[in-house]
Amino acid sequence: MNRREAGHGQIHVVTDRRRVARDVRTDQAALFAFERWLDDVVLAGPDVIQIRERDLDAGTLVRLVAGLVERTAGTAVAVVVNDRADVACAARAAGVHLRADGPPAARVRALGPATWRIGRSAHSVAEVRDAGDVDYVFVGPIHPSASKPGIAPAGLELVTAAARATSVPVIAIGGLDVDRLPALLSAGAFGVAGIGVFLPPGCGQGAIGPARAVAGLRARMLE
Repeated sequence: MNRREAGHGQIHVVTDRRRVARDVRTDQAALFAFERWLDDVVLAGPDVIQIRERDLDAGTLVRLVAGLVERTAGTAVAVVVNDRADVACAARAAGVHLRADGPPAARVRALGPATWRIGRSAHSVAEVRDAGDVDYVFVGPIHPSASKPGIAPAGLELVTAAARATSVPVIAIGGLDVDRLPALLSAGAFGVAGIGVFLPPGCGQGAIGPARAVAGLRARMLE
């Protein structure tokens, strides 16, 4: 039985629009480039797209998420919103991803439909155990990450310890690339998440674009 058949293999794409279009001069141009990239992400077919654009005002964020929810209708791609349960509800997203210090998951779950998926970030085994009523938990950064400069990577040991500490799927994040995937799954990860590897080529070290990244990860999952 391969890893995919055994229940491993979720791929979560986490967004950072400022890294998608670093050279544009206006916020409008940045949003335009970001949405074009999101179209490519949808076509690539990850399991989850997490919109993590905390600095956008609520109105802009609702329009962005609602548009993405519409574009993913009829596909297997789920859209979740980082931190903003109000936006997720208004835009009819699939759920909310909470920060480690965010509100109790049960409180957030009560705000949405019964089908809402709730995730939480965790940086230690203690935070994994305290995650609450969640459907999955992110752990990391596992490897050095451009999105977490100055934070020491936790290493594969955190993945293994987290998988032993919780019954919900553990999603490893931080410094993801295709070649690192097998070790993450072997350590106990149910799936992986990342930002940098999915960015367009030229948008940072290791960026290969959503199509190549998702296809490469899927291929390694089937080994």
